[in-house]
Amino acid sequence: MDRLPNSGALRGRVALVAGATRGAGRGIAAALGEAGATVVCTGRTSTAGTGAIRSDYERAETIEGTAELVTRLGGVGVADQVDHLDSEQVRHLAERVREEHGRLDVLVNDIWGAEALKGPPPTWNTPIWRHDLDTGLRILRLAIDTHLITSHHLLPLLIERPGGLLVEVTDGTADFNADRYRISVYYDLAKAAVNRLGFSQGHELAPYGATAVALTPGWLRSEMMLDDFGVTEDSWRESLAPDRSDDRPGAPAGFEHSESPRFVGRAVAALAADPERARWNQRSVSSALLAREYGFTDIDGAQPDVWSTY
Repeated sequence: MDRLPNSGALRGRVALVAGATRGAGRGIAAALGEAGATVVCTGRTSTAGTGAIRSDYERAETIEGTAELVTRLGGVGVADQVDHLDSEQVRHLAERVREEHGRLDVLVNDIWGAEALKGPPPTWNTPIWRHDLDTGLRILRLAIDTHLITSHHLLPLLIERPGGLLVEVTDGTADFNADRYRISVYYDLAKAAVNRLGFSQGHELAPYGATAVALTPGWLRSEMMLDDFGVTEDSWRESLAPDRSDDRPGAPAGFEHSESPRFVGRAVAALAADPERARWNQRSVSSALLAREYGFTDIDGAQPDVWSTY
């Protein structure tokens, strides 16, 4: 059975999902919409915004598409084109949120944009002295600088009333990453740093009655991942067949435990709806752990947990 966390519980709340164009960001925005929130969906790829703001990806997903999904699911979706590496753009975003909505209850730092830069699996484990330096530094800028810039400009609005929630989205919990090397020095540092951002910002937010959590999905069936395997969200289990009848690649072991982007989104919605969410402050958690805690499921009724397979 498909179980949502506290459907409608976020009616009247305002959330901003930074990096909402696709993947986890779109799933988070959608799940907040399921709970009735007004969701400001930011990112670089837009049908209505300026072409001068360009994504690192050449893909069809847009922030308008995400905002429409939010509205279709019961919330109010608002698209706002922003490059989160540009401090002035983010400052103006904060001004618009204040003027148009008057409050901010949930801020999700999901900006990434370095999926292509991390390279395919054959290039992983390239040592730092052989890794392209400009590429590595770009990964860090996209993964860390964007989060710092966004928090700097948006948190003053979040702390104006008690109960605000900041979610830092990363890959792997702090415990999981602590003794595992992740792909490259740059990727490893980026994902560990975002976990630490949840901890350090939680320390600074606590006196204002706000909560910060670092959250990781499991193996995410993002649009890019589904394309890699030549399947859709409706047909993804076909990729598990060991001998497919066409040239599409089969999924590696463990993909049966993958999750849709909505699953991590429902984790955020559950946190936002929990009046006792401060108990999670400074924690590094997974969507699977929160699903067990709050009882929600993925859109297919499952509670996947790829982390338990390691």
